[in-house]
Amino acid sequence: MFPNVLRAGLVLLCFGAPALAAPKTDLVLAIGGEPETGFDPLLGWGAYGHPLFQSTLLTRGPDLETEGDLATAWTLSDDRLTWTVTIRPDAVFSDGTKLTARDVAFTYLKGRDTAGALDLSVLDGAEALDDTTVRLRLRKPWITFTETFFSLGIVPAASYGPDYGRRPVGSGPYRFLSWQPGEQLIVERNPNYYGRAPAFVRVTFLFTGDDAGLAAARGGAVDMVSVPAPLADALPDGFRALPVRTVDNRGLSLPFPPDEGRTTPNGARIGNAVTADPAIRHAINLGLDRQAVVDVALNGHGTPAFGPADGLPWAGEGETVATDLDAARRLLDAAGWAPGADGVRVKNGVRAAFPVNYPAADATRQALAETVAALLRPLGIEATPKGSSWDAIGRVMHAEPVIFGFGSHSPYQLYSLYQSTLAGVEYQNPTFYGNARVDDLFAEAQGAPSLEASYPLWAKAAFDGQTGYGTRGDAAWAWLVNLDHVYFVNRCLDVGRPQIEPHGHGWPITASIASWTWTCD
Repeated sequence: MFPNVLRAGLVLLCFGAPALAAPKTDLVLAIGGEPETGFDPLLGWGAYGHPLFQSTLLTRGPDLETEGDLATAWTLSDDRLTWTVTIRPDAVFSDGTKLTARDVAFTYLKGRDTAGALDLSVLDGAEALDDTTVRLRLRKPWITFTETFFSLGIVPAASYGPDYGRRPVGSGPYRFLSWQPGEQLIVERNPNYYGRAPAFVRVTFLFTGDDAGLAAARGGAVDMVSVPAPLADALPDGFRALPVRTVDNRGLSLPFPPDEGRTTPNGARIGNAVTADPAIRHAINLGLDRQAVVDVALNGHGTPAFGPADGLPWAGEGETVATDLDAARRLLDAAGWAPGADGVRVKNGVRAAFPVNYPAADATRQALAETVAALLRPLGIEATPKGSSWDAIGRVMHAEPVIFGFGSHSPYQLYSLYQSTLAGVEYQNPTFYGNARVDDLFAEAQGAPSLEASYPLWAKAAFDGQTGYGTRGDAAWAWLVNLDHVYFVNRCLDVGRPQIEPHGHGWPITASIASWTWTCD
């Protein structure tokens, strides 16, 4: 930690007196979010929060409403296979070259063919019809393709190359100045930006650890710092705490099929004799006091979660479950899970026992696993926390519960968790969940005429009155909490009303950075 604290001290000397001393045109932020592969959208940069250097076709407002960015018009053909997008004529890259529809087409085609974090496999082709019109053709109706309109930064066809991520060129509100990996990124206002000029001329991002970032805030060296739950009550002088609502969730996966000796091609076991029983899954959802989980594991800095998209337009309705230990016990009794001599329930010789896996380096998930274990014990369910590496978790996650974290601004998150054909594909559908009705509703949603028109169909997949993935249907997961993203913000810095944030504490707060202002004289 010492080198980071030393760097924070040097920044304090460079940037001057405590944060409340004078009006500012420069900002210093310690919010993490340094990408391992650099600032290349084709390798995943910008997937959570705005890509900063690059423009996107669309953007989202504070209520996640759709707004144009590069795009001034966008239409989907009747067969749901062709998007025609009109882009603004005044966009210019930070190197002074004009941005045209050809750059948009290049970005999409290059992104499809790049073996990065981006999945554009549904894209059949992209072509510029003229300087301001691009046509994007899909292989099948796929309404969640529109998420790329919000997250994929447009890169210049003429100069894009292998080193782009280290010296990005874009048409966003800020342009790149320098990057010292593991230390800091410095950006400055882009004079060629077509939108309203940001209030701050220069922004420095410090890539410190949590303790060093907080120390820098106490010393007046930064204007904002992201803080984890254990540090969220240690507010420095001159700062206000900004807790931001999120869908950055944590949930307990419950392997869905029974253990019948099946394995994946690489030998990983599939299924669990305990969690395959719907009575167990429903009892867990009934018996968990999620507010207690928030209070104990997150020090109160979060909200109870009942699904993977709480508060978003595509979340299922009526998914909230009131904690009821007696009802959970009755459910288990009726299903034949009888208390054993050691207090752990047994059915047909199978004990209601399983490990709860979590990454050993993640203190928050450890606290969640331990809290869940304590809350399930009165039901006669023995859940044993087990910390290990992600590699080790990957070998057991289809057969043992895991504390997972997700959270997205796209309904594709639901598809990735519950679509039966994705079972076992990397970290998608790790529980091998399958429900034909859910699959049918997802297919109908993907074929909707607009993203907004798809929302009711995604929501219906949680429970359609008879079945679904949610708490009133299969209770396929036990969702636990949505984390609060807590930021300590200089009292003079107005960041507006933040969006409900996705998975990833830190960088998502920058989605509105172009409109931030300094309020002190």
